[in-house]
Amino acid sequence: MNTDIFTAHESNVRRYGRSFPTVFTKAVGATIWDEAGKPFIDFLVGSGALNYGHNNPTIMAPAIEYLAGENILLSLDMYTAAKRDFIEAFVDSILKPRGLSYKIQFPGPTGTNANEAALALARKYTGRSSVMAFTNAFHGMSLGSLAVSGSASTRELGGVARHDVIRVPYDGYPNQAFDSASYIDCVLGDPGSGIEKPAAIILETIQAEGGMNTASAAWLTEIQRICRKHSVVLIVDDIQAGAGRTGDFFSFEFAKIEPDIVCLSKSLSGSGSPFSIVLIRPDLDIWNPGEHSGTFRGNNLAFVTAGAMCKMWSDRQFTAGVERTAAKLQRHLDHLVAKFPRCIEQKRGRGLMAGLKCHSQAIVGRVHDAAFENGLLIESSGPNRDVIKVLPPIVVTDDELDHGIAILNQALQEQAND
Repeated sequence: MNTDIFTAHESNVRRYGRSFPTVFTKAVGATIWDEAGKPFIDFLVGSGALNYGHNNPTIMAPAIEYLAGENILLSLDMYTAAKRDFIEAFVDSILKPRGLSYKIQFPGPTGTNANEAALALARKYTGRSSVMAFTNAFHGMSLGSLAVSGSASTRELGGVARHDVIRVPYDGYPNQAFDSASYIDCVLGDPGSGIEKPAAIILETIQAEGGMNTASAAWLTEIQRICRKHSVVLIVDDIQAGAGRTGDFFSFEFAKIEPDIVCLSKSLSGSGSPFSIVLIRPDLDIWNPGEHSGTFRGNNLAFVTAGAMCKMWSDRQFTAGVERTAAKLQRHLDHLVAKFPRCIEQKRGRGLMAGLKCHSQAIVGRVHDAAFENGLLIESSGPNRDVIKVLPPIVVTDDELDHGIAILNQALQEQAND
């Protein structure tokens, strides 16, 4: 397997190529093949950007037709038929059935573009500069997103100081005995706390890169109440946890909250094509025309595939299948936790966004390598890289899911026997 050209010419910053040293050529559903013809079950799925699997025919068929028809691919923020069709599909299949009403902003194509836009709008709307963010958060790789991320190594990137961020404990940090919501309510209401009222609180309902830490419905409900009490904008970063990953379309649905701003990207296009949106409570939409921009905010191919993805959520057979698969994955992981107490401390996550907190980074590293050798792609997360992320496509077949779990079981068994 010749990978010399990557070593010779690609930047040292490359990561996944080092973790999976082979050359991939083809992918369908939850299976990806390298150029030697070896299949791998994909529990990485583009770090959550391929929730609907590789080359999902329901999503890709309209894209192929669109490409063959000499249609518009890039349109800035001009009106196009593809953009209109996406908005109609998103409103009719996603927002209306959930009783949600948002304006839709199209920023640049990545998740960090969405988060930057959300933070800028919250600051513009409130006239305040600071933002409250959480321990172990991750919100992207541009400067504003880096500033509100929790990891010290992440925040140090860019080489410039980042101010106006108030760091507070996430749900369950440092332990379940500490009530972080009450702490936040207290410091925002106490003029002697030394903490100024922020423009926004930004959070992930599941901190994927932070170690698959999961917020409870009660905590999220309380954070929303606190935001409304103190006139603070609530931003939910649903970039990795959204678009179906937890079993619902939005990761916050289970808590029955309605954030002021929601950021979506990663699997929003359904195809891996870069695409993000910011959902804005209508009265917060105080942008002036052209005040926030992005050359690639008019990715029409992504509009087409995202529209097809949205319509899938109007199919009760599809949504029932996602619920069933999520329940099956959770049963598999419960079995692994019970079987390998020497390796695994606890199960984390929710739905099809799951993780296994292990006793050490070394265990995760060895499990990762053994799994890859046997045909499974997984990755680690957490500040100590001691959590195995388990992210199969939400449309994974029973056979693919069972096969992937069997490989993971074998890799854990090898560690338990050492």
